[in-house]
Amino acid sequence: MTQAIDKPAQSVTADPSGAGINYWPVKTRELHSHHFDSTIWNDFEFRHDDIVIATYGKSGTTWMQQIVAQLIFNGQEGLNVGEMSPWMDLRVPPAPVKLAAVKAQTHRRFLKTHLPVDALVFSPQVKYIYIGRDGRDVLWSLYNHHANANATFYDLLNNTPGLVGPPLAPPSSSVREYFLDWLENDGYPFWSLWDNMRSWWQVRHLPNVLMVHYAQLKQDLPGQMRRIAAFLETPVDESRWEAIVEHCTFDYMKRNAEQVAPLGGMIFEGGAQTFINKGTNGRWRDTLTDADIRWYEAVAQAQLGEDCAYWLANGELPAG
Repeated sequence: MTQAIDKPAQSVTADPSGAGINYWPVKTRELHSHHFDSTIWNDFEFRHDDIVIATYGKSGTTWMQQIVAQLIFNGQEGLNVGEMSPWMDLRVPPAPVKLAAVKAQTHRRFLKTHLPVDALVFSPQVKYIYIGRDGRDVLWSLYNHHANANATFYDLLNNTPGLVGPPLAPPSSSVREYFLDWLENDGYPFWSLWDNMRSWWQVRHLPNVLMVHYAQLKQDLPGQMRRIAAFLETPVDESRWEAIVEHCTFDYMKRNAEQVAPLGGMIFEGGAQTFINKGTNGRWRDTLTDADIRWYEAVAQAQLGEDCAYWLANGELPAG
């Protein structure tokens, strides 16, 4: 589980846009676990055109990295997105190595985080894209990710110096049992979905934050890509648009999984093809009982409130 260490809040940043917003999120804690080391953001030097892609995890992060890469590079083939867009708060490789590599990048940078807002250093000049997905779909994808992790995966996480808290162990053989443990213990053995979702929902109205839902990407990929391009202020070459969209489809990403998956997929049994799994929603419906589903929905509403819980489940706000 993730361990939080409270720290003094950063000073409030004035609104540079003149849009009337007189506050910005501040960092109030550090998060550490078998995966996290949030302190890397304390030493990160932002550029004015940086892009940060944020999710709880298994919510379409890699998909969004591919979309942003294709928009920036105008549909270019052969992009190693897994290498170009590092997960900054992952403990491996060590922070100095990662910071040096990102500093050396000359293209428009697009970085990845799984932190809640209050464990980040938040820049008013940076574009933030948050991707949400129904927690039950997240869990099914997370279980596939965890169940197919290989010895290299566990060695990197558990034997790299700086581990805080218990090491990560292999999951149970039952996805339902895994789901119930995750729900009862607030994200065990990873981190809290509610904490993450709540923090980003609270800043959704900021001018440099865009909320995107996995279901929206599934329903209208070209339309959502237009929306993302407009938010990023990235010009679209119409002569390349069909190729750009095609390169962001699940089939294309599956065919080019080694370029998309973290570390080329070397940390999963079966390689990158395992990491780019099914990309489908609703698999939990055949496994969870009616009581399980009611429990999840009750917890989601209690933790997030009606509007946020509805958006997370459906990708839109309730009518009325």
